[in-house]
Amino acid sequence: MHNLRIAVILGNNRNGSTGPAVARWFLGLAHRRSDMEIDVLDVSELFTDDLYGHGHGAPLAAFGPRVAAADGFVVLTPEYNHGYPGPLKSAIDSARREWFAKAVGFVSYGGMSGGLRAIEQLRLVFSELHTTTVRDTVSLHNASRMFGPDGLPARDLSGEQGAVELLLDQVAWWSLALREARRERPYPF
Repeated sequence: MHNLRIAVILGNNRNGSTGPAVARWFLGLAHRRSDMEIDVLDVSELFTDDLYGHGHGAPLAAFGPRVAAADGFVVLTPEYNHGYPGPLKSAIDSARREWFAKAVGFVSYGGMSGGLRAIEQLRLVFSELHTTTVRDTVSLHNASRMFGPDGLPARDLSGEQGAVELLLDQVAWWSLALREARRERPYPF
């Protein structure tokens, strides 16, 4: 059986060092998986400086086909003002049926809340896109303290690594189940 194609959507912005450090750490763990091919979709690369954050659902030429090609997703997002970044919303809204009947997992980071409020909102958005969101998430609380100036972990992250492994196990399970279901019987819409 072919490996699952999992798209990791980086919803961070271009500013700061926390987002890139979290992304490197997570992707390092995800790339260890032998059952997944990881496709990284960095939202900050989808917009020009003129349009960054102002896509409002405008089609993004390369994004939709990569969403369509994926069996499942992990969305990695910061929390801003109790929500997730506007460019991430624009990217998500640029595709529609490409999301249907696929699994989505979440990794969030932020201050005290660890980005959990961003995940709450994203679950609502992805429900409207006919996806299955996995229950367990990875939430990095006070993430700016978790990584040093060099972008490397500043402390032992074995507990967080266990959460990543569980998340990826669940995304893999649902992605495979839904891929088999889509092949057997097309999703009704």
